[in-house]
Amino acid sequence: MTNFKNFFNCKSNCTGTTEDLEKAPVQEQKIFTFQALVSATNNFDNKLGQGGFGPVFKGKLEDGREIAVKKLSQTSKQGKREFTNEAKLLACIQHRNVVSLLGYCAFPEKLLVYEYVVHESLDKLLFKSAKRDALDWKRRYGIIVGVAQGLLYLHEDSHDRIIHRDIKASNILLDKRWRPKIADFGMARLYPEDKTHVNTRVAGTNGYMAPEYVMHGNLSVKADVYSFGVVVLELISGQKNSTFKLDDCQNLLDWAYKLYEKGKAIEIMDPMLAASADPDQVATCTQIGLLCTQSDPKLRPTMRRVVVMLSKKSSLLDEPTKPGYEGTAGRRPHRHSGSSSSTGISSATDSRSSRSTTTTTAVGSTASTSAFVGMAPNPRRGQASSSYAGLVSDPYGKRPMEG
Repeated sequence: MTNFKNFFNCKSNCTGTTEDLEKAPVQEQKIFTFQALVSATNNFDNKLGQGGFGPVFKGKLEDGREIAVKKLSQTSKQGKREFTNEAKLLACIQHRNVVSLLGYCAFPEKLLVYEYVVHESLDKLLFKSAKRDALDWKRRYGIIVGVAQGLLYLHEDSHDRIIHRDIKASNILLDKRWRPKIADFGMARLYPEDKTHVNTRVAGTNGYMAPEYVMHGNLSVKADVYSFGVVVLELISGQKNSTFKLDDCQNLLDWAYKLYEKGKAIEIMDPMLAASADPDQVATCTQIGLLCTQSDPKLRPTMRRVVVMLSKKSSLLDEPTKPGYEGTAGRRPHRHSGSSSSTGISSATDSRSSRSTTTTTAVGSTASTSAFVGMAPNPRRGQASSSYAGLVSDPYGKRPMEG
């Protein structure tokens, strides 16, 4: 597969060598001709969405399989890096909760071919009231469990440890059985096993990025854990963290934590779930969401621990400290005594509209967002950084990739 090597233009891959890349999952992938994909997509007529490095189209192969095709924009320099990065990483990954890469086309245009996931991305269902009723509690809980298992695989069970860096509702796709699949690996990073974290330029989406990553560029698996916690609380509440507004609450995490402290965590639950919700599961997931979004990354559980916790009752879990956002200090909650907290790829990437209002910034390894401001590394001392870079508008809602 010399074309495969040239397409990725790499001396090594996620497992170390191009020879390794040609073995394993790549054996099941196919080199598609450009004309075959033109035919399959009806000349790229059925557009599913717009991503950071180009559009995504729906198609159908001659054997009847439905596909989603990512097309690299000719003008996107960052897109070329994300495109190649996603192809290399997905070639080494096979898991029921991670989207499958079927193949690619290298010439005359660079195209990635994925399995088509029937239901739309989670954000399009969860944050639009007209469609939200399709997500009853059983399905939402299944999504939480499935994403947790997918992240556990990436962090600990795949050949190389991978940090996704952009876990969010729009990067979670739902198949015909409502099984979640993690998508969009354009910004994912390999994570050395002998490191506690890596320093990198910040890249991600407002409302989902961990404070220590936003402020200092300290990237570890705990950044994905934080993003997962945000998604969990969004699934429970039906609210989007980055656009949440309510009186004296700075965001969804702040609101959820304040209700949790008062023993009223059940009140964050989406009213649409009243008839289908399991109060014990809602309480457990709320507490897990708060544990995952704590300011101090050391206090956040690993994804393996999260998977274990999902099988337990909330009364057996640790008490969360405050979530990480501007002006907060980690401290133990004081709940009222006697109170209970019981309570297709349709698009292989985001649609443009879901990112168009996001504001981001990145300078070196220090950055801030208009959505929330991260904490200094030691939240228990209440030291919040006050040095922020100037804001720059980004139509795709992602921070720049490292050069």
